[in-house]
Amino acid sequence: MNTIRSVIFVVNGNKEGATSLAQSLQKEAETLNVQCRITTCYPLPREDLNGVDLCCVIGGDGTLLGVVESALETQVPVLGVNMGKLGFLATYSAAQVKENFISLLKGEFQVAARTVLECWDASGKKTYSLNDIVVKNHSAGLISLDLYSNDQQVNDYNCDGIILSTPTGSTAYNLSAGGPLIHPEAKVVAVTPICPHTLSNRSVIFDQGTELRVFLREHPNSVYLSTDGHPAFENKGQFPLTITIATTTFPLVEHRKYDHFHLVRTKLRWGNDSS
Repeated sequence: MNTIRSVIFVVNGNKEGATSLAQSLQKEAETLNVQCRITTCYPLPREDLNGVDLCCVIGGDGTLLGVVESALETQVPVLGVNMGKLGFLATYSAAQVKENFISLLKGEFQVAARTVLECWDASGKKTYSLNDIVVKNHSAGLISLDLYSNDQQVNDYNCDGIILSTPTGSTAYNLSAGGPLIHPEAKVVAVTPICPHTLSNRSVIFDQGTELRVFLREHPNSVYLSTDGHPAFENKGQFPLTITIATTTFPLVEHRKYDHFHLVRTKLRWGNDSS
């Protein structure tokens, strides 16, 4: 990677130590004549990334999800620093970023092209998702949905909802609902039912060329639709929904020796991995 000449720090001020860490990294960067700016605004406006070489998000995965759409448009690499709990997206700890920040500014990192979902409603409105798209009942109770893959019916679901997950999002809501873990380099989407009425209903994995369509078999006012944990289409999305794997990808900064399954073992406390 090229040497970094300008950085924006996107900071979640509610995370203890996040602001002071950003200020410390800013001072370090300025010793190399790197232009820096700190903002606590997220979702991040697209124009804030104009002319920026690196977006450093200090908070957690939720904070990082607030820069997704702007980063997709500009393709500015995003470095996530985890000040929260799990942190699958924010892959650097505070200690790691302090130790490696000068090296990072010298371009010593790799950029992973993470798969993103693209979703249209029937009116043509569009949104993107790095983690997942969730369709569920607005209140407690079952929802009735039909899923089609390339115009062929997959299933009619009676369940609390469905999760359409990227590989990156497979460690989030999808995992909690019993869905599979998927390696982040896979170009697939997983559809996982939430508490299905038919116990044999399980996750289905679809490849990159698949166009998925979700039809609603009840009144749309009963539906809650979200992308990456936030309401989509102001919760007025018109069905059917069309979901595909986007042609654009999310540029996530990783250490050159990034080990995905070491991260998984550590975060999910698998085995006895103390390395």
